[in-house]
Amino acid sequence: MSFLKTLFWIVVAVIVALFCFNNWTVVDVNLWNGLILETKLPLLLAVFFLLGLIPPLLLWQATRYRLRRRMMSEAGNVAAVQPSVEPLPPGPITTMPPGGA
Repeated sequence: MSFLKTLFWIVVAVIVALFCFNNWTVVDVNLWNGLILETKLPLLLAVFFLLGLIPPLLLWQATRYRLRRRMMSEAGNVAAVQPSVEPLPPGPITTMPPGGA
């Protein structure tokens, strides 16, 4: 399984490298008030990919934090609960004659 994961990431890295090599062109981005940003296309795509990745990562971290806090509070509740009734003592052991029952 580790081999397949490594192979997958190698293939992804090769595809990204080929994309960057073939699209290494200057792109003009029109900002506000006539301000123009000249940047390379792969850099622009990487920046916007990372900007799009931030909200799901924040949501995922918040969910993990909330679930971890809930799990810790439930673990504290379980540890605090004491049995209300004492268990019965075991009954006497009786032996049965061979062939009986």
